[in-house]
Amino acid sequence: MNAQTSTATPERILQRLDWQVIRRLDGLLQGDYRSLFYGYGVDFADLREYQPEDDIRYIDWNVTARMSAPYIRHYVEDREITAWFLLDLSPSVDFGTVENQKRSMLVDFVTTFARLLTRHGNRVGAMFYGNRIERTIPARGGKLQVLRLVNDLLKQPRLSNVPLTNLTPLLQGALNAIKKRSLVFVISDFISLPGWERSLTLLNQRHEVIAIRLWDPREMDLPDVGPLILEDAETGEQLYVDTHDKKFRQNFREAAQRREADLNNSFKHAGVDVLPLSTDDDLVRAIVRFATLRQRHPK
Repeated sequence: MNAQTSTATPERILQRLDWQVIRRLDGLLQGDYRSLFYGYGVDFADLREYQPEDDIRYIDWNVTARMSAPYIRHYVEDREITAWFLLDLSPSVDFGTVENQKRSMLVDFVTTFARLLTRHGNRVGAMFYGNRIERTIPARGGKLQVLRLVNDLLKQPRLSNVPLTNLTPLLQGALNAIKKRSLVFVISDFISLPGWERSLTLLNQRHEVIAIRLWDPREMDLPDVGPLILEDAETGEQLYVDTHDKKFRQNFREAAQRREADLNNSFKHAGVDVLPLSTDDDLVRAIVRFATLRQRHPK
């Protein structure tokens, strides 16, 4: 986390983002944040017989089999959004420069979107994950809820020398805990043991899921700065490398590109839209890029 974030109070962080991010977003998006979210929640109302031009996606196949006639589920729209932040706070999220780490981008993103949502009467909640689900903050509305989220994030202890991150328990925990259809932000660098992809797919079938993928440019391309000792943020294991070695830097870059391709394939297979968020990013520009992309490719 940068020095500005680590020494600030929740009130000062919110004030800074109100001025530096939210005001700019209001101007660029003209206050219309629906371009960021595809839909509002829907609640099940009743069952009725299928009629021509009904959406076949809503057919209840179990009832249809029992009644020997097609029945569909009828829903009513709920104008209030309930949003959840699934927060990966494992050691690798502390990677970055002294000035800006992935964790500081996470704090700024959560603060910004919690503020945007609650000021329009919506509710937000969060699940904190280190090497297990550390805490769950129930979804509530209002500015005080935003400040509570920020305060708990600032107080969350940093972990080190823990087992490799496994995102599956976080995603599975959300599947079990979030009953009502919600907007779910999964905020992580997705440096994890494999197997989380299936849980992400299932989560996206029940909710509107957006993956916020945190990354740092130094994870993609090592600079030529001579001998270094690299430390695995998750396990604490250290490795001596010589970044003058052109072949080593090339192998590092190619491995990072393969991981990037694998991640993109996983998101695509799960049907989840992704907002990549670099430690070097301007948060406003990143959000506007994301909104523009979703307008061009609506679901």
